[in-house]
Order: sequence, then C-alpha cells, then structure tokens
Amino acid sequence: MSKALVFQTDFGLVDGAVCAMYGVASTVDPTLRIFDLTHDIPQYNIWEASYRLRQTIDYWPEGTVFVSVVDPGVGSTRRSVIARTRRNQYIITPDNGTLTHIKKIEGIESVRSFDEKLNKLPTAGESFTFFGRDIYAFTGAKLAAGIIDYDHFGEPVSVDSVVELPIIPSYREGNQVNGTIDVLDIRFGNLWTNIDHLLFHELGNERGERLAVNIKNDTRTVYENTMVFARSFAEVAIGEPLIYVNSLENIGVAINQGSFAKAYTIGTGTNWHISFHKA
Repeated sequence: MSKALVFQTDFGLVDGAVCAMYGVASTVDPTLRIFDLTHDIPQYNIWEASYRLRQTIDYWPEGTVFVSVVDPGVGSTRRSVIARTRRNQYIITPDNGTLTHIKKIEGIESVRSFDEKLNKLPTAGESFTFFGRDIYAFTGAKLAAGIIDYDHFGEPVSVDSVVELPIIPSYREGNQVNGTIDVLDIRFGNLWTNIDHLLFHELGNERGERLAVNIKNDTRTVYENTMVFARSFAEVAIGEPLIYVNSLENIGVAINQGSFAKAYTIGTGTNWHISFHKA
C-alpha cells in the first residue's frame, strides 16, 4: 500500500501550480493518497515553512512522505534532499532551512541528497523554475508509491550539514520568562511563542492569575500590559486579552474573538521578543 503524500508550498491556490503537482503525483501512481498541509505560506518565508512542518508532523503516521517547497533559490546550487525523521517519516525539500524545526525539535535520523537533473520529470524540458512540480512532487510520489527506496536513493550526507535558520531559545531570568514570537495562528491573529509550558510554569503561575506581558520589536516596546492566564478563550470576556497554552503546548497570547496581531501590529521572527512575569 502506498504511503500518504503531503504537500506544502507558498504557491497559493489562485492558479494551477498546486493542481499540476497533484497531476504529476497521480501520473506516477493514480492510487496515491495526496493531502495538503498548506499552500498559504507567505512567499519565500522559509521560517514559516519549517514551523508548519513541526506543527503537523507528529500527527501523521510512520512512513508519511512530506513535500515542502518554499524555494526562493530555485535553480541555484542549493541541494535537494530527503530527510528521514526519528519517527520514520520523510521530508523532500530544498536544503535551505526548511528542516530547521524538525532537526532541532523532532530530530532527523538521516539525510540523503539527490541529483536534480537525474530525478526530473521527463516532460519538464528546459524549465528550471518549477521544481515543485518537476522534481519534488515527482520524487515524492515515487517514494510514496514505493518506486524508489530511501536507503538506495541519492547519496547520504551528514545531518550536521543540513542548513539551519537561527533559533533563539527561550529562557528564564529570575521571576521572568523570555522568548520570541515564532509564528501567528494566522486566521485568528493569536501570537505563538517559543516558550514551552513547562518553562512558563516554573514561575509558579496558576490559571486565573494576571501576569505582566511585554512585547518588543528589537529594542522598541510595542505592547506592555497585564492579562489573565486562562485555560481557554471562553474564560475571559469578548475583546479581553489572555495568555493560554496552545496546541503545541507552548505559550500563546490572544484576544477573545479578536486578532491580537492586528490590534497591536505584531509581527513574528527572532526580532520579536516577548516576556512574562507576575504582575
């Protein structure tokens, strides 16, 4: 039985790019089960592609094949790789930082690099701008269908050689915990931090307590106030901010039935710092 094949890109769904990837995979094996992680990664945002893989991969079974294509360096000298995770899942992607969170948090067992010219869709011709269709969807479908075998495909490379984006770890400093705003819960505008719930609870926080929250963009303070640590959004009034534990068991900040990110023009990345301490 073929393995599940999961696509992630920054292509969007307003044209035929994703549909073409489906077509290539279905031509390789019409019985493949193909799924979408997301195609709404902001253009060229490798960091978010890396994070979304981390957000979802634990909930897919062993053997699942992920194809992640956020590739601003398409056609350049960056490598194409297949990574096998410690849970025996596979990720096919350009080696440009997309594997950062998987490597740091989930763990990568091994990596193989493969030749793009030798593993390109035969009908692709002279094009060097749509590797999502011509190389990654094509190779991912063959791996999921069992046409190629990971252990005998391409060449092994060191896990340490995989390109990583910089990650700033969260930390405790006295009665305060500090971290970064890694990503948004986009549709609702909630802030997802890199502060693990265990680190947060080292402050002795109880639900219903109010904590002081400080958010900075580099050194500029963007937000400073107190808010309640709640179990869920329904525990505060509509329009009221709250601190909560998100689905990855990290600390989040939200407005009940509102967008915190839009209300205070909050962004994401390593230059967005957030801290919590008892009020």
